Amino acid sequence: MTRIVALDTASEYGSIALVEDGTVVEEVLLHSPEGFGHVLFPALDRLMKRHLWRHETVTGYAAGSGPGSFTGVRIALAAVKGLAEAAGAKAAGVSNLMAMASFGSAHVRAPFCDARRGEIYGALYDESLHALSPEVVARLQVWRDALPAGAELLTSSPEVFGIPATVTPRALAGAIGRLAAARLTDPVALDANYVRRPDAELNWKDIS
Repeated sequence: MTRIVALDTASEYGSIALVEDGTVVEEVLLHSPEGFGHVLFPALDRLMKRHLWRHETVTGYAAGSGPGSFTGVRIALAAVKGLAEAAGAKAAGVSNLMAMASFGSAHVRAPFCDARRGEIYGALYDESLHALSPEVVARLQVWRDALPAGAELLTSSPEVFGIPATVTPRALAGAIGRLAAARLTDPVALDANYVRRPDAELNWKDIS
């Protein structure tokens, strides 16, 4: 039996899920515009108690690795690393865009989400969820014009962008947990999938 605890806090709509042998036992949407540091662990504790899960019975922990809010991505990754190390379990980071692509039905899938500043985070996957090109941050129309013909657009809020697209759920933890089962590794190896460099890095100047 494989049990995965999955967390996603990459945007203001986060989620947590319990996944057993590839089936989502329960997924909970968390809306927290102020951040997830104060709500994540209490919500996870309630979810695990509801299903009588204990950390010592968990096979691995999974986090949405982004792209998304830099602070949000770090919260989920840090939580998963800490939980996995404390429980002696493995862990995995899963791209949020890959998780979105898992809800598609076409041979070529193009998930995207708001990156603010008039840009989107976008990716291109095949039906087996193999990346066909690197994930990018770009202007929507520029990125869209470069997509291959017939690529299925996927996003959680197509109305925001004013274009037709397959609607993906805001709660991605369940999909992240399902995808994580084949990607579990040493929690030390987990890393964020920022795509866009953090502002602190962009604004840093060498004054030595």
